[in-house]
Parts: sequence; C-alpha cells; structure tokens
Amino acid sequence: MMREARVQQKEPDRQPDSKMPDDPAYEVLVALRRIIRAIDIQSKRMSKICGLTTPQVVILQAIRDLGEVTTKQISDHVTLSQATVTTIMDRLEQHDLVERYRSVKDRRVVHTRLTTIGRQVLKKAPPLLHESFIDSFSCMGHSDQEKIVETLRQVAEMLGGGNLDAAPILDIQPPDAVG
Repeated sequence: MMREARVQQKEPDRQPDSKMPDDPAYEVLVALRRIIRAIDIQSKRMSKICGLTTPQVVILQAIRDLGEVTTKQISDHVTLSQATVTTIMDRLEQHDLVERYRSVKDRRVVHTRLTTIGRQVLKKAPPLLHESFIDSFSCMGHSDQEKIVETLRQVAEMLGGGNLDAAPILDIQPPDAVG
C-alpha cells in the first residue's frame, strides 16, 4: 500500500494532452501544427481545383518559365533532386500535361515542354502558398527576417531535421496524387 502511494505522488497532476497556455514549448508546437495544417489545407485545395500537387504545379511553372528545358535544368530551378523531378514528370506525361522529346542537335538530350492541356491546367491552379509567404516575408524588416530564419533553424535542429535536404516548396502530399 505504501508503495502505491509513493508512485501516485510521483505522477504529474496534468494529463499530457491538457492545454498549457503559459508553456512556451506548447505555444511553439501549436504554431508548428498551424503551419502544417495551412500547408495541408492548401495542398488539398490545389488538388481539388486543378488535380495536381504543389510539386507538380511548381514543375509545370518551371517548364513554362524556362521554355525548352532538360530535367537537370528543372531540378536546379525548383531545388528538387533529378530523381524526384523525373518521377513527377513521368506522372505529368501520363496525364498529357507535358511531353518529352529528344533534341535534334544531340539525341542524348531530352527536352520537356508543356502541352496545351498542361497550359490550361496550370492556368486553373491557385497561387502557391510559398508565393504568398515570400510576399509577406519580403515586406518585413531585415532584422525581423533574420530572427525568424535563425529561430526556425533552431526549431528544425530540435526536431532532428537540421541536416535534412528540403526544397522551398510547401507541400505535404506525395508526388503521385494526380488522379
């Protein structure tokens, strides 16, 4: 009996899911969750409106902006690996949004261009979440920007993601979500 009383005394009075409004760690986790939810909502909105994921739209935009383009050029432009870009372009090509063709000058080089359908779908796509973020962020003062960058780097480190490779694209869906 005495042992049970000691164990009960050592248990915390709060439950793990209870709100701790004065706890800064709690507030950080809530803010992170809000960021994740905003990204999720935008991804679902993108998919519902145009049937594409954010990385697919980013790649279509890159092809539109760069013109006759190789996978390497797209990869460099969107800061994704060539393997990821190739996988996404395979899906886009299956849906007739892009076409790939060999260069007339060098048959080893494969170019990609938008199809008419790809252009139409891209016109329907809503603005990307990271575009509106960049607009808002650029309106801030330089010192405020630096504080945010440093703080988020520290948070990424605390979450074990400090050395993870990540593109500046806000999306959480897998790249094969085109229906």
